[in-house]
Amino acid sequence: MWLALLFVSSQFQGVAPVQPVHQAGCSACAFLPDYDDTAGLMAAQEAGPMPDSKVVESDSREVHFKNLRQLTFGGQNAEAYWSKDGKKLVWQARLPGYPDEQVFSMNANGSNKQLVSTGKGRCTCAYFTPDGKWLYFSSTHARNEGPQAPVDMSKGYVWAINPDYAMYRRKAKLDGEFEPVVKADGFYVAETTIAPNGKYMVWTSDKDGDLDIYRSDLNGGNEVRLTNEVGYDGGPFVSWDSKKIVYRRDSFTNEQQVKDYQALLKDHMIRPSHLEIWIMDADGKNKKQVTNLKCASFAPFLSPDGKHIVFSSNCGDPKGREFDIYMIDVDGKNLERITWTPEFDGFPMFTRDGKHLVFASNRYGRVKGETNVFVADWVN
Repeated sequence: MWLALLFVSSQFQGVAPVQPVHQAGCSACAFLPDYDDTAGLMAAQEAGPMPDSKVVESDSREVHFKNLRQLTFGGQNAEAYWSKDGKKLVWQARLPGYPDEQVFSMNANGSNKQLVSTGKGRCTCAYFTPDGKWLYFSSTHARNEGPQAPVDMSKGYVWAINPDYAMYRRKAKLDGEFEPVVKADGFYVAETTIAPNGKYMVWTSDKDGDLDIYRSDLNGGNEVRLTNEVGYDGGPFVSWDSKKIVYRRDSFTNEQQVKDYQALLKDHMIRPSHLEIWIMDADGKNKKQVTNLKCASFAPFLSPDGKHIVFSSNCGDPKGREFDIYMIDVDGKNLERITWTPEFDGFPMFTRDGKHLVFASNRYGRVKGETNVFVADWVN
């Protein structure tokens, strides 16, 4: 079923439609522009039924893309991540009919779109287990069934670090209950990804007084804190061989910036204007800074051969407004721009075989700021 119809459908766990709320996103999705979600979806409905996916043109400068396909049509769709076998995707979307962002799954060709989360609260950062049996995500539904409160922009451009998030899992067949996995009441627990070998997962929390990356078993046991330097360490992604973790980290140049960061964190906010890409071993050893772009870079993912990192960055825009996908060698050399649209491109992830790349983009939106999920065949 076409995703735009989700908010009027009764097939999704009996969730009743509610009045949509439009606001800036949290975590890395805060980079997405705010806009009237309803307008784009209504325009899509008026255009008639849409296919599960649609072949679209890529920019001639996007030399690594072939057979570009659009998988969602309307709303704010982002953070789409592959199952290990490359047959399914899980992503989050902000759509009319729900109080805030929810988690959905679909087949790799865009078919069989289904609601995964409760339809309540705000959700983020969903990921498949390697065996494809479970879906993990963070949600606020237990502590707040409504939308996330608007971010206080009187402090400048900031992200909310929502203390109502807890981590849950649900069977991928969507026939079971929502099981809590990691809770830290009053603290942020999100940004989860799972090692392809199934032996551990990584996630971000401020429960120890700073925003850091943690590693644990898939049931939340054997927890280990992997980062301990002052500043935001987050958005971790595990390599396909499960040996490395790439992540984003604050870049501070003076003590005042550190004080500003700590003061904002007490109010459950951060200022993400300077984020660099880092890499470390799966046990937290051998941390190494990869980029030195002095801008906002996030959502890194390692190529299957472990030699390159794709990520999102505004390094190409002096005003810092346009985000594109870039690729860089793990030693920090050979930075290459991958996408060339004049708005947002981000959240790239390779399939395990390296043949396909999924990402989110504003391209082809019916209204300005609309974000959809795209998949391209990858050309080396």
